[in-house]
Amino acid sequence: MATNRRTSRVASLIKREVSDLLLHGIKDDRVGAGMVSITDVNVSGDLQHAKIFVSIYGTDEARAETMAGLTSATSYVRRELGSRVRLRRTPEVQFVEDRSLERGDRTLDLLNRITRPAEDDEETP
Repeated sequence: MATNRRTSRVASLIKREVSDLLLHGIKDDRVGAGMVSITDVNVSGDLQHAKIFVSIYGTDEARAETMAGLTSATSYVRRELGSRVRLRRTPEVQFVEDRSLERGDRTLDLLNRITRPAEDDEETP
């Protein structure tokens, strides 16, 4: 088992390399349908599995298309990681859509809606 420090270093290295692949390596047009950014990478303790969390900006159709493109590119991403990152075994890659930014934005919007009527009542005497 790898230490927490090693897993976090491997995760940050994978994040950097996959970000570079998204910009320059993956030629699938479906991946370019929505704006993609990597929000986090979780690597298992034995360094055999890596979950790559991606945030996709765009319509629902563009999100689905982009996720389909990323899913079909997993073998290419794993092969490129194997050649770029010096590990004994290259981890299995899984892309997961991360919608936490949208949920946070929606929560802030709801909080602003709740506080707005209270502020309007205080201003009108």
